This record gives sequence, structure tokens and C-alpha cells, in this order.
Amino acid sequence: MSTQSNQDDASSHAPSGIPAALGAYGIWGFLPLYLILVQSVPPIEFVGWRIIWTLPICLLIVVFRKQIPDLKAALSNSKVLLVLMGSAILIAINWFVYVWAIQTGEVYAASLGYYINPLVNVLLGTMLLNERLSRRQWVAVGLAGLGVAVLLAGALTTLWISLTLAFSFGTYGLLRKQVPVGSLPGLTIESALLIPLSVGIAWWYAAGPDGSSFGQDAFLSFAIILGGFLTAVPLLLFAVAARRMDYSTLGFFQFIAPSIVFMLGLTVFDRPLLPAQIASFAFIWTAIGIFVWDMLQRRRAARVLA
Repeated sequence: MSTQSNQDDASSHAPSGIPAALGAYGIWGFLPLYLILVQSVPPIEFVGWRIIWTLPICLLIVVFRKQIPDLKAALSNSKVLLVLMGSAILIAINWFVYVWAIQTGEVYAASLGYYINPLVNVLLGTMLLNERLSRRQWVAVGLAGLGVAVLLAGALTTLWISLTLAFSFGTYGLLRKQVPVGSLPGLTIESALLIPLSVGIAWWYAAGPDGSSFGQDAFLSFAIILGGFLTAVPLLLFAVAARRMDYSTLGFFQFIAPSIVFMLGLTVFDRPLLPAQIASFAFIWTAIGIFVWDMLQRRRAARVLA
């Protein structure tokens, strides 16, 4: 890989990944509001169009950032392509299940999946990446686990949705953290690998009795194109954060997105908030507070030693 590439991944200290993590999870948190605009599009067709429009957007950014040599270098590495094929499949599964869950009203099940995901990140980070947590951080993990367990007790029928979202995205992030390719070239290649399947899906729906959702209505077509931007931008931010932060720490930032989704479910989607969900919020946000407090204390101590 060239030195110029991966400017967004060059720094290794934790603070550089925080803005990217906040941006990614903030966008994902409010994504259900966008999905209201495209709720008439079947989930599989929408995911197909989402990938189709993500690729040209990524290519334009690649040209603008002069990362074509990095893209070529990644394409010439068979091991990188193999890993990116795996990550592309995982993110496609994640997109489909999430869109389907939101469109069918399973907002809390989708939110729960991303509440579980930080625990998956901690599990993967400690078991596979040899990352270590402090005692206070383990206390936070335990409290978050209790909060998720409370939610699980009342959501067994939709548990498959939550677990699929949690493990598909957790494993996706792990693969992207390990592969030696920048965030933008990596996402571009992932989109390109999924293009044949996506075009096939779009063609199949276009040949059907109802026709394609794209091109029939100007507003809906624009909303579908917008999906490319809302796919590329947060994933790029996430890939930057994943390479610049400890994976376990990154996991706790992810509580931002499902918390926003929960609030949208309560307000915009008018879903009732059950006592178990209130208790879960209390456990999880206490855990977040402990984790963030410990992180700030350790940074302060490091500055004093420096």
C-alpha cells in the first residue's frame, strides 16, 4: 500500500477515532427516519439499489482523494479480496435484515441487535485481538449484559433479528479492522463485489408485474439514490474508527445508535415502551457512564505520566 493512501487510517492513537465513531453511529441512529421515505420499496430490491448507488459515490470520492493507486493495489491482492468478499456478504446480510425489520415495524428488535453488538465487539476484541479491559470496564460490560438480558427475556420471538444484526456487523467490523486496506478503497471493492447480485435483483424486480421501484416516481427515485450516500458516509466513518480505536472501546460508542432508534420507536413509530425496556436503559446507560469515566481517567493519568 502506498504511503499516501489511508490518510484517514494513518493515526493510531484513540482520540482520532472518536469523531468518526460519533458521526457513524449518529447517522445510523437516525436512519429509520430515512427508511420511512422508501418503505414502499421491497427490502431486497432496496438493498440492491442501495449497493448500486453506493459504488459510483465511492468511486467519485476515490478519484477526488487520488486513491486510485490504493484501489489497484488492493485489487491485486488476492488475500485482501477474499477478506473483503466475506465482509461484503456480511454487510449485505446486515442491511437486508435491518431494512426488513424497520419496514415491518420491528424497530425495537433492530435496536436490540445493536445493543447486543457492543458486547459482541468486546467478546471479539478480548478473545481474538488480545485486547484487555480494566476492572471498571468489565463492570460496565457486566451491567450492559444485564440490560441486554432484560430485553432478551421479552423478545424471544424476534431474537433471530437481533442476533443476526449483532453478529453480522460485529464480524464485519473485525474483518475490516484486520484487512490492510483503507476504509474508502475497501468499501469501494465491497460494493463492486456485490454489484452483479445487486443488478440481478434490480432486473428481476423490473421484469416483475409491479416493475422497478426506481424511475416510477421522481421523489422515490431521489430517495433511493440518497441511500447510496447514507450507506457510504457512515461506513467510511466506521471503518476509520475501527482502525484507529480499540475494538472493545469502539463497541461502547455503538450504544449511541440503538438509543436513538429506541427514542424514534417511542416517538415517531409510536411503539409502547415496556417496563423491561426502561430497566434495560438504566443498566446500559449506567454501563456507558462507567466505561466513559474510566476511559477519561486513564487518558488523564497517561497525560500526567507523559
